[in-house]
Amino acid sequence: MQVTIAKNAGFCFGVQRAVDSVYNEIATNPGAIYTFGPIIHNEQVVDDLKSKGVTVLSSEEELQQITDGTVVIRSHGISRDLYQKIQQRGVKIVDATCPFVKKIHQIVEQESKAGRIIVIIGNDNHPEVEGIRGWVHGESAVLNDEEQIDIFMQDKSCSYCVVSQTTFNHNKFKYLVEIMRKKGYDINVVNTICNATNVRQVEAKEIASKVDAMIVIGGRHSSNTQKLVDICKKQCGNTFFVQTADDLNSYDLKAFQSIGITAGASTPKNIIEEVHTECQKR
Repeated sequence: MQVTIAKNAGFCFGVQRAVDSVYNEIATNPGAIYTFGPIIHNEQVVDDLKSKGVTVLSSEEELQQITDGTVVIRSHGISRDLYQKIQQRGVKIVDATCPFVKKIHQIVEQESKAGRIIVIIGNDNHPEVEGIRGWVHGESAVLNDEEQIDIFMQDKSCSYCVVSQTTFNHNKFKYLVEIMRKKGYDINVVNTICNATNVRQVEAKEIASKVDAMIVIGGRHSSNTQKLVDICKKQCGNTFFVQTADDLNSYDLKAFQSIGITAGASTPKNIIEEVHTECQKR
């Protein structure tokens, strides 16, 4: 069996930086350590951090219960209001927000102050998008398909600033922006899709088009991993989404002569290696 692993699979810069931030606190900080929400969308990493004493805060109510320690802000970022609430607790803050996400916060803050309505192309319930909206002064909307454009952007006399969730599908972003332009909306477009995301998606598409089966590794709540699955399925009908090597037991890989492997930005290197090893055994 021939197995091809994507060169750009696994941790991206922002995720690696966030995970390293927490492990560094564990090694150097004897006090209580918290993350607001899971540091990344990977259950294995989050479970390992919990085993080392890191507590995940799931709500503002839980935040209000802490009086000391360190709060690590995850790679997805948080809203301005929530950041201020953490400051008010008097705890140490380690801001592990991905720099590319932080840049979007600055863009929407400046553009909304200038009077533009902010349009975010992405998934409205994703923590990154929720954080971005939290830096907007005034009106904002989130959309991810063509039908929503006229619903959220009804007034063509208004000026809009269009940004994107960093892990959104690059081709779909370009398509939606082109629709907005054709409809005559006054838009200032800032393509904020992370370049690593685009490279990962292009590579996954290329590999999937050449193999008999494609394996995509990632956390079940990982938005960028799900987009990789969608991209690969269009090229390869035998696309399988797994979280760990154990999940491969659900599939008969012996039926395939060639298999491709890619992974979401929150997937550790060791899990990718374990999946690769397991595939070679089949």
